[in-house]
Amino acid sequence: MRVFKSFVFWNQLFSLLMIVTAGILGWQLYTLDVLPGNIQIPVLTCLGLVCLIVILVKFEFSLSPKIMVGAFAVSVILTAVFGTGSYYLYRTSGTLSAITAVKKTSNNKVSLIVPVDSSIETPEDIAGKRVGVLKNIDKGGTEQALTQLEKRTDAQYELVELDSVPQEVLSLYTGEVDAIVLNEAYRTNVMELEGYEDFSDRTRVLFQASFKTDATNEALAVSDVTTRPYNILISGNDTYGDVGELSRSDVNMIVTINPVTSTVLLTSIPRDSYVPVDCGDAYACAQGQLDKITHTGINGITSTKQTLEQLLDIDINYTFRVNFSSVTNIVDSLGGIDIEVPEGQAVETFYADSTLEGVTEGRNHLDGERALAFARERYAYIDGDNQRVRNQQMVLKAIFDKATSPEIIVNYPNLLQALESAFDTTLTQDEITNFIKYQIQARPGWKFESYQLSGEGAMLFCPSLGQEAYVTVPDPNTTALAHDKIMAVLDGKDADTVTEPQSAAQQDEIHQETVSVDDVYDGQGYYGVDSGYYDPSQWSQPEQAYSEEYPD
Repeated sequence: MRVFKSFVFWNQLFSLLMIVTAGILGWQLYTLDVLPGNIQIPVLTCLGLVCLIVILVKFEFSLSPKIMVGAFAVSVILTAVFGTGSYYLYRTSGTLSAITAVKKTSNNKVSLIVPVDSSIETPEDIAGKRVGVLKNIDKGGTEQALTQLEKRTDAQYELVELDSVPQEVLSLYTGEVDAIVLNEAYRTNVMELEGYEDFSDRTRVLFQASFKTDATNEALAVSDVTTRPYNILISGNDTYGDVGELSRSDVNMIVTINPVTSTVLLTSIPRDSYVPVDCGDAYACAQGQLDKITHTGINGITSTKQTLEQLLDIDINYTFRVNFSSVTNIVDSLGGIDIEVPEGQAVETFYADSTLEGVTEGRNHLDGERALAFARERYAYIDGDNQRVRNQQMVLKAIFDKATSPEIIVNYPNLLQALESAFDTTLTQDEITNFIKYQIQARPGWKFESYQLSGEGAMLFCPSLGQEAYVTVPDPNTTALAHDKIMAVLDGKDADTVTEPQSAAQQDEIHQETVSVDDVYDGQGYYGVDSGYYDPSQWSQPEQAYSEEYPD
């Protein structure tokens, strides 16, 4: 009798739990709104019918022990299934909220750096020492760091103003200064200079100031992402960890999506493209000066977006910002990706990470670290940065293919965890869920097209560095063609049908916005026809203007 009463209790308890978890699951499906109406209603109806059938079976066959035990087992299983489904829908909602929460600030880190073997051990030891600071570069960041340093210690020190980032580091190496103040966003710039690759090993951070700056990146939303075409900027920062930390934008790709024609155009702009910069939210930036697009990431994604809008004469509706950690985590959460390496593009060992196995011709399965190394690789190729751009497009396509395949069901929990901190976007949660519903209902056969800008390499002055660096001066014809291909896709046509700039007026306009190597160097040390920007540290020896000693 006692056993029977116990069974009845647990049977009733799990019947109640089954109904509750089914109700929660139904509510989660309804509020998340990722299923099309013609699927959502039958699913919700089925949830209710399943619960009703199990309850009726228990009631109708209450005197049949075998059927009752079977019905009890079913209620336990359904409770577990409904509960698990509710949990993952809850996680999905949280993930979407996290990635669509538009950040109003950007994170900045500026360090006080000393040689690794320096006798200076604490900020107080800086008393009486010479501290190098940049004269005209990142003045706001330097002021913030020195202000926070003064709050930490009242030690008095001498400031030494220097003209460029390399000059500042060289002064530290030679002992001209005892410490330097450097924005961490410039660290990778330093480590790509010849002779400074071991900068992080030869120095250490004595003190680091952290502060936030305003960010006003806003979407130019379309009325319906399932019926209207739009442009998305994917900006990839060259950092690990917090995707909101300001750093160089090493990946700059415009994704043009036309859901009506199921066409996606990937337009890549090489990181070294030398163009007039729009500073966006940055308060320490050379507005309108010619610089590399990768350096706009230091100013924030608004700067990158507005610079590319001016370059290509287009509107960018939304932005996605990712970094190195984003790529590795997402690819690993998907169980890896598959890419097809063309003939002649095999790489035995990645220069980007020599500890990793390279790729062979044909099909390759890549984990997160190898996918990142493949997307970053350029030194292994004759075509350098152009091939890196093509690699980035291959990785993005492979991620999209894997994320929209049936295999996503198995890897979904891992993907949710990876996405929570992988990127931020100006797409809203409703826009993302509407696009998911469209994908489920229409199952469009997406057609991918791709294009990339090209240009002429040179060593030219970059204001953000305060010295010359290797740049790519864009070919105005490819810039105009990129504009026309993007507009073609937005207008419902295939980008591949546009093989040369269509509008003479548009081509002339873009020619005026871009420059040639002859335009930007006049032999007197001035860069930019309209900018008149002068580099006081470089042009005592004009004949070295095209030196390749310091490629960045």
